[in-house]
Amino acid sequence: MTLSRRDFLVRSGCGVMSAAAIASGIERFGLVNAKAQGPGYRALVCVFLAGGNDANNTVIPFTGYAQYAAVRAASTLAIAQDSLLPITPGSLGVEFALHPMLSAIHPLFASNNLAVVCNVGPLIQPLSKDDYKSGAPRPYQLFSHSDQIAQWQTSISTGQSPSGWGGRIADLFGTQPSGFPMVTALAGGQFARGQFTAPLQVAAAPTALNQLLVLNGFQNTAADRARRSAMDHIRTIDREYKLVAAAQNVTQQALDIGQSLSVDPVINTVFPNTTLGNQLRQVAKLIKFNLTNSSAPLSRQIFFCSLGGFDTHQNQLLTQANLLAQVGNALKAFYDATVELNVATDVTTFTLSDFSRTFQPSGSGGVVGTDHAWGSHHFVIGGAVRGGDFYGVPGVNGTVFPTLQLGGPDDTDTRGRWIPTASVDQYAATLAAWFGVSFTDLNTIFPQLRNFSPWNLGFMG
Repeated sequence: MTLSRRDFLVRSGCGVMSAAAIASGIERFGLVNAKAQGPGYRALVCVFLAGGNDANNTVIPFTGYAQYAAVRAASTLAIAQDSLLPITPGSLGVEFALHPMLSAIHPLFASNNLAVVCNVGPLIQPLSKDDYKSGAPRPYQLFSHSDQIAQWQTSISTGQSPSGWGGRIADLFGTQPSGFPMVTALAGGQFARGQFTAPLQVAAAPTALNQLLVLNGFQNTAADRARRSAMDHIRTIDREYKLVAAAQNVTQQALDIGQSLSVDPVINTVFPNTTLGNQLRQVAKLIKFNLTNSSAPLSRQIFFCSLGGFDTHQNQLLTQANLLAQVGNALKAFYDATVELNVATDVTTFTLSDFSRTFQPSGSGGVVGTDHAWGSHHFVIGGAVRGGDFYGVPGVNGTVFPTLQLGGPDDTDTRGRWIPTASVDQYAATLAAWFGVSFTDLNTIFPQLRNFSPWNLGFMG
């Protein structure tokens, strides 16, 4: 079917419902697909670490600490071994460690509720160092912030894409009975934008849920009532024009959602009063509202949160320490909230970031930092996670963890830019399959997935 430009604009999800601007978009459509199903309730919560988190100082070899320190100690970028938080991945049998500021989530690894997915990043096809040096296809605009952010959020590495993989999952499930959007964004980004799905964008806590979509300017005076009546009437006319009807529908949906958000659920878990802590607290409240206050609860929800500041070209030690403390404390509070709500096995939280950073430090003295790199390590947290282990695709060293050697078998050059062995597609597809997406539909949502094996990295139960 050929769409006119007007039809495309109406159906493209260009408009995103916002608490700041109720009628700022185009109609939200969905595609009902009978194959998108699964038992009970499930939610995916994406936490994007914007700027490029240095994975080399997030997950560190403990048994092989000397190799790590040989590159980073002279610049003072190495973290002292006696301050690290040791972990032993079940499948590797040797000790690694987490950054010392991740003490809040450290126990989740031992309790099998935290997994690490290693050396994952945007790819078009599996890529060895020889392939890379010979000019084999590589991601579009590699090492660029904006392009790598887009590829992590869209899973498309050959060029630009208007939709994100979280939004495309929502497209598959279609419009829900309650009319409440499946996808909610606490921060901007492509991840939550589908081909036919537009996310609900809301403010973080401490904003109350019943204050998110308030229609202001209408009091109980005769003049106000007349103006409200006129506003309601306007939405019933000129509906033969598609863009007008689309705008009217979005306005009505926002009004309906605002009216349905009649309470502000209480979460007893204490969240840190930080950027990410307040976003995840709002997510917890939205989950509780959906499951306990909605007349037609959603069976699936997707959330997008983000924390910036990880572009650490200088002053990395202090900057990353502060940011990872915020990440760890917020993730632990959110996991505790899912336990409080009795949905710990139904909610999976995972991290993304632009890229990792070079193993070789840059700068000197108090301004030492790192530059843009590629393959990274990420956390997956939840009661359904097969935690206590590292996951990914083994490289030439036979393990999922890269060889920390400048100019070594996993390095693009001599600076420690690890070539990913696992693709964003494999990482995302593993999460989507747990969410209830069929294998056939996975290949539609992730068109590059067919280039990789295995398609499922195995970290979800």
